[in-house]
Amino acid sequence: MSFSFFKPSRPKTPQEVAKAINDSLSALDTQTVVEVKALEKALEEVEKNFTTMKCLLSGDGETEPNMDQVSQLALEICKEGVFDLLIHKLPILGWEARKDLVHCWSILMKQKVELTYCCAEYMENHLELLDFLVVCYDNKEIALNCGSMLRDCIRFPALAKYILESASFELFFKFVELPNFDVASDAFSTFKDLLTKHGTVVSEFLTAHYDEFFDLYEKLLTSPNYVTRRQSLKLLSEFLLETPNSHIMKRYILEVRYLKVMMTLLKDSSKNIQISAFHIFKVFVANPNKPREVKLILAKNHEKLTDLLQNLSAGKGDEDEQFEEEKELIIKEIEGVYQLVNL
Repeated sequence: MSFSFFKPSRPKTPQEVAKAINDSLSALDTQTVVEVKALEKALEEVEKNFTTMKCLLSGDGETEPNMDQVSQLALEICKEGVFDLLIHKLPILGWEARKDLVHCWSILMKQKVELTYCCAEYMENHLELLDFLVVCYDNKEIALNCGSMLRDCIRFPALAKYILESASFELFFKFVELPNFDVASDAFSTFKDLLTKHGTVVSEFLTAHYDEFFDLYEKLLTSPNYVTRRQSLKLLSEFLLETPNSHIMKRYILEVRYLKVMMTLLKDSSKNIQISAFHIFKVFVANPNKPREVKLILAKNHEKLTDLLQNLSAGKGDEDEQFEEEKELIIKEIEGVYQLVNL
């Protein structure tokens, strides 16, 4: 008697896995989605195929993944156009399937085949998929999944550059203030990566879109939302102080409107915001080439600024000593400006 039916089934090849995923996702068509039983069955098939993909990409807990098969699966997924389906069908998928997809996506995007990251290259040739992922922040059910997938894409300069220069980028100024805290926080993480991961790309973007970008950014700095003010102020310090952005910083500190924003933030009820604002405000004051308009504002408000700064303390330890030294220098500089303007 043959007991062959007790034998474990043969593992699927990367080509078979890619085809199975393609077929199961394609089955989630309009007719299937409106029929409850048909949809449940189709989603079960997708989940089963995603589990197979996950095991092939990251092992089953007992055996390590075969890297040749991982590379082959990445190539097959790109060749079959599965990436389009993975993204476009995301809103229909269940929670477990979305979790597995995000896990697999991260591995696939990092997978180098010979000399190229084939999945990143695929995205570069299908940039509209990035726009779709950005817009998904408006759907709180899948926003965090899409955010994670976007950040995997932003690791690549060409993909980050596209998002920065696309119409979709402006949406982040809305997404970071969404009422859902988790979604807003995730959007800010993606926003931060876009502005800090690739110095040269960011510098070129800010140079070309300086006015539009900082007009929008000012609204974040003056937001009634404490978290938005604090995060955006901290991020501003990070990307302005990057070496490739030195010319952007020099331009920023010449503008009275932004000096006024920092002066307002120095009066914020939050000490953390006051301290962060000081570290940008001091650059306006220390600038040896201050325009006359900046000098006049500093002179006009020198008493209030001096009082504010004297009551500002960073805390304890070495950082506090350095802060006190910087503060005294800035107070002296403001007093010097006042005296020169009133000669």
